[in-house]
Amino acid sequence: MIMDVRSYVIEIAENAKRAAGKLARLSTEVKNRALLHIADELIRQTDALIRENEKDLDHARDKGLSASMMDRLTLKESTVLAMATGLREVAALPDPVGKITSMWRRPNGLLVGRMRIPLGVIGIIYEARPNVTADAAALCLKSGNAVILRGGSEAIHSNIAIARILQSSLREESVPEEAIQVIQTIDREAVREMLQLDEHIDLIIPRGGEDLIRAVVNESRIPVIKHYKGVCHIFVDASADVDMAIKLCMNAKTQRPGVCNAMETLLVHQDIAGGFLPVMASRFREAGVVLKGCDKTRAILQDVEKAQEDDWYREYLDLILSVRIVSGMDEAVAHIEKYGSLHTESIITSNYENAQRFLNDVNSSTVLVNASTRFSDGFELGLGAEIGISTTKLHAYGPMGLEELTTTKFIIYGNGQVRT
Repeated sequence: MIMDVRSYVIEIAENAKRAAGKLARLSTEVKNRALLHIADELIRQTDALIRENEKDLDHARDKGLSASMMDRLTLKESTVLAMATGLREVAALPDPVGKITSMWRRPNGLLVGRMRIPLGVIGIIYEARPNVTADAAALCLKSGNAVILRGGSEAIHSNIAIARILQSSLREESVPEEAIQVIQTIDREAVREMLQLDEHIDLIIPRGGEDLIRAVVNESRIPVIKHYKGVCHIFVDASADVDMAIKLCMNAKTQRPGVCNAMETLLVHQDIAGGFLPVMASRFREAGVVLKGCDKTRAILQDVEKAQEDDWYREYLDLILSVRIVSGMDEAVAHIEKYGSLHTESIITSNYENAQRFLNDVNSSTVLVNASTRFSDGFELGLGAEIGISTTKLHAYGPMGLEELTTTKFIIYGNGQVRT
């Protein structure tokens, strides 16, 4: 039992800071070997991980956690395999550390460039998703950052079990095991103490519900990368292929409704609404989706509940969807600007000019054409995994992979220049 939470957290942070200095100098080969070792161990110990996860699931059932939370919490063979696959993909990605991003020569002969370097120590605070423990650890290790992981109390057994595998694998590969640490207490004071350690931790990334993220932002003395919620939109343009639109909207809403890149609002061009909405609504009802609509939508779908003003801002994380009929591109973009959360938006259209205008005019962190919002994900975008999604624009925007976990320093080659 941890008696002195503050001392415990400070010790973890000090160890992480020391490990970060060593980690930043590790070769790509050593980091990749450690990642592949971890992946193999996760697969080998799948049954043990599932047994520990079942302890968390039993406790979650007793607490009456929602279906979406239970989904995020559950570890299955396929989940563990996906974790291992993510680690192997990260190992296969180019190492950003030491990459020269640009180089130019000044009139005085100085050769000036930028080189990518790790951020240092990263703190991750997250809820009910034990796979984040492995994903975040992999990205931080490959990008040369030490990481302190603080998962939610509902996943404590799962996270500790994964942490043991991570650290034992690092030891066996002669990598400082303090490069990956999990805070092994559910005492909330540990989070408060962690957020004050701005001399030890360089960046905080919270992953979870809006309440968690806002609490972290309010209490942290450390810079925070965040997104509060995912109010994601699909706009079905007048020229949309109806069969494609139905397929994409179903996927965006029903494939995993409890995640931040699920569609929460459907915008439909008025010229296509009369034919499209009855068919789309029928498919949604078959999948158990509850619809809330504007007055124009309800004129077509009489049994739809009236959408209130607050509904347009809402991240349901459930089989509930808001529907609005719009007059065209201008109204669709204006709706997204007012009610969106800068997360993910998609347009379904056969009109090239409309597609390009949507890409240019919508300023969310991920904007798609003729694809489901569910692709706003680091793994799906080829990042190997993601550390989180940023809607803050500084210093990263959208799904964050390896490069977003580095910064750049100036490097300068001279041959005796002095400033005059």
